[in-house]
Amino acid sequence: MVQLNIDMLKTAELRTDPFEYTIVPGFLPPSSLDEIMSDYPVLKGGSYPLDSVDMPPGVQSLVDQLDGPEFETAIADKFGVALVGQPKMYSLRGYCRSSDGKIHTDSKDKIITVLLYLNKDWAHDGGKLRMLRSGDDLEDFAEEVPPDNGTLLVFKRSERSWHGHGPFEGKRCSIQMNWMTSEGARGFHKLRHSISARVKKITAAE
Repeated sequence: MVQLNIDMLKTAELRTDPFEYTIVPGFLPPSSLDEIMSDYPVLKGGSYPLDSVDMPPGVQSLVDQLDGPEFETAIADKFGVALVGQPKMYSLRGYCRSSDGKIHTDSKDKIITVLLYLNKDWAHDGGKLRMLRSGDDLEDFAEEVPPDNGTLLVFKRSERSWHGHGPFEGKRCSIQMNWMTSEGARGFHKLRHSISARVKKITAAE
């Protein structure tokens, strides 16, 4: 079964410059990362809701752990937000396009964004997520996060939560989780990603 280093999350520093975020390297132990990636689905570019892919056991075990009360309580305590009863949204990524990574803050209907990186020993300059001080300068960043080795990145969405990464094209695996403001907001995003995922499957079969 996949394990999470919840104790490391609890003791991780909450950064506040330029917005509230925390980083936990090795949140997934190597053995858990290997278990997840042993049968991770092959995905094209974009985000895939969980019900749009065949969920392998390792990925399902990870989702079960993230869905548990211990993780939710640790995040709620870290960021000082009430999360009990708030709807959650999950999506998988497996391939980064050169057009991905544009600067944005995330939509207003997201409370908390969780990114868990599933790649090994990232060796590329592009594809490293940057915590930015503005919405128009990718070089003005407080911190840069390689998307590898089970690193957890969590941030509180705000009008200042600018982030983005330099261009990269190729395999870049991660799971994203969001606590949403409402079930309606969750449903809207899920529908949008589901339609996109179905289109990708159709075009891949042609």
